[in-house]
Amino acid sequence: YLDLEPFVVPIDLKNALSQENIRVTVPTSVTAAISNTKGVMQNAAVRLLGLSRKEIEDQAQDIILGQMRAVIATMLIEEINRDRDTFLQHIQNSLEPELSKIGLQLINVNITDITDESGYIDAIGQKAASEAIQLARGDVADNEQMGETRVASAERDKSIQVANAQRDQSIGTREAQRDQAVRVADLEKEQIVGEKEAAFEREAA
Repeated sequence: YLDLEPFVVPIDLKNALSQENIRVTVPTSVTAAISNTKGVMQNAAVRLLGLSRKEIEDQAQDIILGQMRAVIATMLIEEINRDRDTFLQHIQNSLEPELSKIGLQLINVNITDITDESGYIDAIGQKAASEAIQLARGDVADNEQMGETRVASAERDKSIQVANAQRDQSIGTREAQRDQAVRVADLEKEQIVGEKEAAFEREAA
């Protein structure tokens, strides 16, 4: 009999060379099981029947280690670190056909961490953090500058409005004084004319 219960294979992958020959450590756990797919199950019957669970796990571990090293060798360290989903997809695509050859079905791949002995990944993280801090500081400075610009613009608009109001007030006052002077002159003229007409009429009479 073959036990169809899934089992977890711990993979302590160390010193796998990336495309640029940086040694990478990728501790991983892979969940697999005896496949119940027609054809693949026959492979399990041929390759695994009569083996203990430990012996099956050891065979799976050898295959997984080899395929993971092959995948890492085709990728740059920055690609591995930045795009974990793509890295996982490459591993799954590489593992599934190889495991099926011995009758196993891949269920899940879980990468717990990625490190390198040269500290390159840490340097990438520090660089990204530094860039993020600089960007945030730049955003703060831009916001402060925008705020100061808005304040200066508001104060300028206020000064213009006050000056316009004072100008309108001054013009209005001058116009009122002029109208008053003109009206007074008109009244004085009318008074003088009226007095002369009255005197003329009196003398004529």
